[in-house]
Amino acid sequence: MSSIVLLTIIMLSALGLLSAVILYFVAQKFKVVEDPRIDIVTEVLPGVNCGGCGYTGCRAFAEALVKSTSFEGLNCPVGGADTMGKAAAILGRQALAVEPKVAVVRCNGSPANAARTSFYDGAVNCRVAHSLYGGTTGCQYGCLGCGDCVVACKFDAMYMDPVTELPVILDDKCVACGACVKACPRNIIELRKRNKKDRKIFVSCVNKDKGGPARKACKVACIGCGKCVKVCPYDAITMVDKLAFIDSYKCKLCRKCVTECPTAAILEIGFPIKEAKPAEPAEAETN
Repeated sequence: MSSIVLLTIIMLSALGLLSAVILYFVAQKFKVVEDPRIDIVTEVLPGVNCGGCGYTGCRAFAEALVKSTSFEGLNCPVGGADTMGKAAAILGRQALAVEPKVAVVRCNGSPANAARTSFYDGAVNCRVAHSLYGGTTGCQYGCLGCGDCVVACKFDAMYMDPVTELPVILDDKCVACGACVKACPRNIIELRKRNKKDRKIFVSCVNKDKGGPARKACKVACIGCGKCVKVCPYDAITMVDKLAFIDSYKCKLCRKCVTECPTAAILEIGFPIKEAKPAEPAEAETN
C-alpha cells in the first residue's frame, strides 16, 4: 500500500515538474518585452484618458508615440504643445506645431427661433430620441436637447442653457478632445480652429432642407441662398446640400458674410459690438 502511495507522489511530482518546464518555455517564447520609455512618456501625459488623441487612453497613446518614427498625425489636444514637447524631448523626436481647436454648436434652434411641434416623453438620451423620432420642432436635423454632449465632457466645459435648451461651450475650458462631437448623434458639434480672443464665425445650422421648409422649421436656418459664398473674398465658404459651410482655416474673420446672411444663420462670437454710424444731418431747406 505504501509503495502505491509513494509511486503516486513521484508521478504527480514528475508531472508537476514537466508542466512547470513546459510553462517556462512557453512563457519565454511568447513574452512581450515592453519599452521602458512607454512608462516615462505616460507620466508626462495628462492622464484623463479622454480619447481625444484617437487612442483608447493615455498609455495607448504613449505606446503609439514610442513606436512611431515621427509625431506626424499624433497630438494630445488636452496637453497641447507643452505636453507634446516633453514627449518629444524624451524620445528625441521633433514635436510638430498643431493649431489649437475649440468645439462649436452648429444649431440655434431655441424655442424663440424654432417653434415646438411635439413633446417627447421618453428616455432623456439623444441617441435614443434620435432613433425614435425627428425632434420636438419641424427641424429633423437640430439639437435634441437631452445633453449627451454635456455628460460626455470630462472637463466641465459644457452646460445646457435652460432658456435656449441648447448646449453652451465654455471656450476657456474646452480642450477640443472631441468627446462631445462623438456623443452627438446629429453631428451638430464641430471642432474648429481656435482664433485669437476666441473669435469665431460659423454657420449655426445643419438643416439640409430647401430654403422654404428650412425657414418654416426655424427662422434662423440657412436657406442655401448662396449670398455668403458670393461675398466672401477668401473662398472660405462652400455650399453643399443647400447648406453653407465656413472653413475655419480659410476664414479671415472679415465678417462680410455675417451682414449678408438674410436669416442671421451665421454667428459672429467674440467680436466687439459694431458702433452704429451717426445719422447724416438733414439738408437745410431752401426758401
